[in-house]
Amino acid sequence: MQVRVLGCSGAIARDARTTSFLLDERILIDAGTGVGDLTLEEMLCIEHVFLTHSHLDHIAALPLMIDSMAAGLRRPLVVHALAQTIAALRQHIFNHVIWPDFSVIPSPDKPFLRFEPLQVGEVHEVCGQRLRVLPAQHNVPAVGYAVETPSGHWAFTGDTCSNPAFWRCINELPLAMLVIETAFSEREHRLALRSKHLCPSLLAQELAQLDMRRHPGLRIGITHTKPAERPQIEADVSALGLAQRYPLVWLEAGQRFDF
Repeated sequence: MQVRVLGCSGAIARDARTTSFLLDERILIDAGTGVGDLTLEEMLCIEHVFLTHSHLDHIAALPLMIDSMAAGLRRPLVVHALAQTIAALRQHIFNHVIWPDFSVIPSPDKPFLRFEPLQVGEVHEVCGQRLRVLPAQHNVPAVGYAVETPSGHWAFTGDTCSNPAFWRCINELPLAMLVIETAFSEREHRLALRSKHLCPSLLAQELAQLDMRRHPGLRIGITHTKPAERPQIEADVSALGLAQRYPLVWLEAGQRFDF
């Protein structure tokens, strides 16, 4: 399986794209602004979108992507998410005010978009991949995902804060790569707590729950860094010695990882 990083930033700027990962061309994990770097042909290959939560940086490209794809779709694009996330999308985005409701266009029986609710703990098999829905703790309902690969699981925390339930799940799986958010630097520690994100010291607390003995060869990808905060986040991570203790990789849009 190949994971292509379309976006891994917590906000936008030149060369900064918000969260989106493409799995083997046909599955999208979140639909942030990084989707805009795909060609139309690449978009039309996507069959399923799995959302972590409803925040704009994770869904911003979804309405425009469906609009771009519509003329070439031969099947509905299936969007999988928590029921609460789907309700938020219906109420605030696909409401015929902000954007057309493509779940009933061109007709309710043959729409361009189909929503499929999911729950934590479920395993979904689509396009030859097995995706496990993991618990997340954020200020809106949220999930993470683990995708089975021949090398182990590729796992993504989504946006999260302290989350013991996530680590209980993760330590039961063989891991090839863990993607974990670190949105803020230490100078924004209080904001990280308030917004239920991580900063480097909180990242250290979370990674301490990872049983590294169970995951030989693991890579840990740092994602969701705010562009203005990225240099300070890197400095804080270095000061805490996390790069010496863990196999960290700083994610960048355009990277590809093969498993």
